[in-house]
Amino acid sequence: MNSFTVTVPASSANLGPGFDALGLALGLHDVVDVRVIDAGLKVEVVDAGAGGVEDVPTDETHLVVQAIRRTCERLDVRPPGLHLRCFNKIPHARGLGSSAAAVVSGVAAGYAIAEKPLDAEAVQIAAEFEGHADNAAASLLGGLVIAWCEDGRFHADRVTVHRGIRPVLAVPAVKSATAATRGLLPAKVPHADAAFTAGRAALAVHALTCDPSVLLAATADRLHQHYRAPAYPATARLVRDLRNAGVAAAVSGAGPTVIALTTDGIIPAEVGVEGFVVTELPVETAGVQVTAR
Repeated sequence: MNSFTVTVPASSANLGPGFDALGLALGLHDVVDVRVIDAGLKVEVVDAGAGGVEDVPTDETHLVVQAIRRTCERLDVRPPGLHLRCFNKIPHARGLGSSAAAVVSGVAAGYAIAEKPLDAEAVQIAAEFEGHADNAAASLLGGLVIAWCEDGRFHADRVTVHRGIRPVLAVPAVKSATAATRGLLPAKVPHADAAFTAGRAALAVHALTCDPSVLLAATADRLHQHYRAPAYPATARLVRDLRNAGVAAAVSGAGPTVIALTTDGIIPAEVGVEGFVVTELPVETAGVQVTAR
């Protein structure tokens, strides 16, 4: 393909206890028009979503470009030149997988240029950028993914989400950086906390696929969220208030967005959401899509 469009969904990782292991694709998308040209590189950022266009690079450091270059190298193709037009709806640095979506856009574009279908190696290429596959695999495959790494190889399996689950996202204006919040995590955690979280992660898969009635218990976490809470006190408060009101809430990825896994799409009126934009987003089942232009 020499001219095509890549559409990639946002994602929410962890979902409480599934740290670096669970990812959920959401119905909010970035779109990249890609055209192979005779020579050079041209990147147009038409829409940067919640961020400013001026903050997005338009050279070889653009994340989509980096992912295309790496993917094409792996697939042994050399496009002579590239022209990208980027329409970004996923807000940057909010815990909705914007960087993973950019990488997945580039990986899918590289496969399209090579005229090859996406395969397991696409997960590997995408996950290498962040060191874990939860967000990237969700954007690649859609639905709920279970991701893991073994002997340096990243893997992910997709499972079907229960049709009664209706995610609601509360997105603040403030940003967060995964590297910064990951730096708040201790090198060791108590065995009891690890055991508790492992059990809840297993329960989360059951809740998300079969029995939403246990979502509140299934999204409890002792592994990472409370360590990161000082970085975003408003987020921590909202998660606490929602859970006290019986809503299965968690920090979305590295934050500061909050994800509420509901069955009715409703945030209780008594829970204050000042400072957050609250939006119901459907589970995206399709994953990344490439269409010829």
